[in-house]
Amino acid sequence: MLANISASVLAGITGHPVSVEVHVSSGLPTFTVVGLPDAACREARDRVRAALISSGIVWPPGRITVNLAPSGIRKEGPGLDLAIAMGVLVADEKLPAEDLADMAFLAELGLDGRLRAVPGVLPQVRCLDSAEVVVAPESAAEAALARGPAIRAPATLGELVSVLRGEDAWPEPPKPESTGPSAEALDLADVRGQHMARLSLEVAAAGGHHLLMIGPPGAGKTMLARRLPGLLPPLDEPTAIEATMVCSAAGLDLPCSGLIRRAPWQAPHHSASMMALVGGGSRTLRPGAISCAHGGVLFLDEMGEFAPQALDALRQPLEEGVIRVNRATAAASFPARFLLVGAMNPCPCGELGQPGKCRCTPLARLRYARRLSGPLLDRFDLRIHVGRPEVSDLFDAPPGESSAEVRVRVERARIAAAKRGAASNSELPDDALDECAPLDPEAKSMFSHAIAEGRLTARGFQRVRRVALTLADLSGRQPPLTGDLVAQALFMRTEPVTVAHDPWSLANGCR
Repeated sequence: MLANISASVLAGITGHPVSVEVHVSSGLPTFTVVGLPDAACREARDRVRAALISSGIVWPPGRITVNLAPSGIRKEGPGLDLAIAMGVLVADEKLPAEDLADMAFLAELGLDGRLRAVPGVLPQVRCLDSAEVVVAPESAAEAALARGPAIRAPATLGELVSVLRGEDAWPEPPKPESTGPSAEALDLADVRGQHMARLSLEVAAAGGHHLLMIGPPGAGKTMLARRLPGLLPPLDEPTAIEATMVCSAAGLDLPCSGLIRRAPWQAPHHSASMMALVGGGSRTLRPGAISCAHGGVLFLDEMGEFAPQALDALRQPLEEGVIRVNRATAAASFPARFLLVGAMNPCPCGELGQPGKCRCTPLARLRYARRLSGPLLDRFDLRIHVGRPEVSDLFDAPPGESSAEVRVRVERARIAAAKRGAASNSELPDDALDECAPLDPEAKSMFSHAIAEGRLTARGFQRVRRVALTLADLSGRQPPLTGDLVAQALFMRTEPVTVAHDPWSLANGCR
């Protein structure tokens, strides 16, 4: 007999419906899986057989053929185990086919018959048009975010078979387990001194501007960066869904509610490869760190130690907010609209400009400075020097503003950007700047000098203009942009990082 069971597979972060066709006939006992399965799919024959026997169900003694249609899409992972098991039971006439006609199944099977969660449940459920979807209990909260089919979450294969036979009722989906109070974001009030760095964090959060901090070890660059997510507003509904789909496909832990609401934080190690950053794979395409940071912050600590090729791969996603991964056998697009924050030392030893302390040769300094290409530097709207705090700041200075106080101004600036039709000022199209950010004569003169001297590119001009608009929003001022706002925006992009005659005077010049 032939059975047809609905399921789905994951390609990138997109779900694709799959029809699991199972044929049971007489003949020598065999179990064959066709339809472009990977190794994990082919191994389903052993997991399904053991799960059925462990659940007290007799395994059919004949020839079993499983076809995963359409055959042109590669099937990866163990997520089709439950659908194959249901197909075997229907084809062997142990379950009525009409009861499963409008159902889909997405779960891995343990050898003892337990249903196990698989990554990417949310996008897989969203692509199905079935009235009911059966998933593992751990995936119930995530699957419910699809807001379409009814979600069923039995714990074991035996429990599922009992329900389908009419012997039991569907169990209630498990309630999300409380993990206790969620960890609060780190507070900006913990930072003493560093007034320019604090302002830069506020501007970056308010306008979505990428930030590069250069300074000696122990200056507080990482401490500052870790407090940036606490300044960002909660994710809106579409961004939250996208971020949740990405993290689900990547196999990352999700909050107990299933939906990511707070701005994500990703801080990959400097040894990360280009594939780990942007995503991809030889056959299985998975999102990288930039996609897992979608809607939040990507922090690259010790940025000068990353492979230059991996850093330059960020240039296109920084402009477009999406990364397109193409391989010979597959292609996928991942959302990648994130706030990039980089931190690095001014030289390999970190003591550049300190008499008697720097041990680097001029060639070593130049080589270190060139690890960040000019086009990548041009995409940082804010480039500041973070010096070590003064002793008086550490012991005597009062605490600065808290993250909650700064967040009020950040949200006000985001509301102003939303009225212009963008989520933040960094996303304003160039043709809207003339209307939203007109320049007064003094501001035009300052830009003209910077461009004429070669210190500012056309792209840099538009980026500095957006930063000046963010500064105006934070201070509650209305356009046109005045000379003092433009001067401050230029200073935050071109502040001297080291003493004169060092490589950074060229590498960190205004572009």
